[in-house]
Amino acid sequence: MPRGDKDAYTDKQKRQAEHIEEGYEDRGTPKQEAERRAWATVNKQDHGGKKSGSGRGRKKDMSPSRKGGRKGGAASAGRSKADRSAAAKKGWETRRKRAGG
Repeated sequence: MPRGDKDAYTDKQKRQAEHIEEGYEDRGTPKQEAERRAWATVNKQDHGGKKSGSGRGRKKDMSPSRKGGRKGGAASAGRSKADRSAAAKKGWETRRKRAGG
């Protein structure tokens, strides 16, 4: 099996990597770097591709997903209190109007 061959991965793992890659590309990461990061994330979560055989499963490591969620909040941390408050009020008004009240 040549290096970089993805045959050892399940369809679900391939879908996950594709989704993660799209997220990186949406944030401006170059295609090749996004693909590398996506597969690194899947490997860390699932400890590589799936191996056959009973009892060989391992617990999933969700720390990369949590890390991404924590990093996402950093964007609003640099904004002033007034900016955050204005955004919150605008969102509340939008939800109120859409709810019909």
